[in-house]
Amino acid sequence: MELLISALAEDIKRLKDKCGDKYDLSDEALDKLNSVFPFNKFEYIICHLIAEDIITLDRYIEIRNAYLDKNKYLNVFEITAPRTFGETWAQCHLNELVPELKKPSKKLHEEYSGEYDFWYDGIRIEVKASRAVKRSSGDSLISKALSSDSLCNFDMNFQQIKPRYCDVFVWIGVWRDTIRYWVLSSSDVENNKYFSKGQHRGNVGEGQLWIKNTNIQEFDQYLVNPGEVLGKIKEKSLVQERYSA
Repeated sequence: MELLISALAEDIKRLKDKCGDKYDLSDEALDKLNSVFPFNKFEYIICHLIAEDIITLDRYIEIRNAYLDKNKYLNVFEITAPRTFGETWAQCHLNELVPELKKPSKKLHEEYSGEYDFWYDGIRIEVKASRAVKRSSGDSLISKALSSDSLCNFDMNFQQIKPRYCDVFVWIGVWRDTIRYWVLSSSDVENNKYFSKGQHRGNVGEGQLWIKNTNIQEFDQYLVNPGEVLGKIKEKSLVQERYSA
């Protein structure tokens, strides 16, 4: 929201020059504005600017389209329940991307008992997802959501990782403007220097891994384009087979 208002700073100044003190669009006044979705600071400013012919409807549409393009995945940050995001959204998203993946069952794998998320031609696949948010306490996820070109510090925590229960991991990282995919074999994860074992006491072999602004480039070797996810899953399953042999 602040970025939108900043983009309109010159227009707000023009409104001030034209109308004087007729409208108060100062930061102080806007901060006191009672906002209830979808009525907010941006809508309040835009209405004044259009009413006084400071901007045209075409200019508003241009601003709107630019914002939507840069924040196409912002709605994902509105999912507040961790299980809903990590399981429901992430698994559905990956399955839409790679429809060949099947939900596991004892019919497909007799030993299956809920340890992993997808099955493909004998490959056990686990999905993990996280969102890039500004490293600060308080505030909502959506207000801390970062774009992929942000220089802010961020943490992406992939939790409850159990390498022994799957062959391949697909990690999904969400930014305001893009989604990135990393595909790793279980051994890639288990032997990674950032993999911290013992996330929960008593859960042997379970851990977590943090991707941060300081180490994200070290995971570039596992990055894949959306259309390459299935092919990389197959490739990494062979890596895991050789490792386990």
